[in-house]
Amino acid sequence: MNKKIYYHPSAVKDARQITKDYEKKSENLADEFWAELTFALASIEEHPERHHFDVTGKRRNNLKKFPFHILFEERLDDIKILVIKHHRRNPSYGTRRK
Repeated sequence: MNKKIYYHPSAVKDARQITKDYEKKSENLADEFWAELTFALASIEEHPERHHFDVTGKRRNNLKKFPFHILFEERLDDIKILVIKHHRRNPSYGTRRK
């Protein structure tokens, strides 16, 4: 059984901002990003244990075509998406979110 996913409000803002940035370049590119993000979130929901831990102790899912990753916590009854960020962003960015 899949665990329910909850999103930190700032993670929602992260996704919206990244999508807006890609829309400035190309609507098609923004659509591709959104599709890949949706796929990654479904993967997290289905098999959170398959994603590796990063240096902060959070689980991490790397997007395949875009230089972004998702940090999340698998909890007893659910999954909390904490941050969606660029690979080059400061490693500690978003890790204090609860």
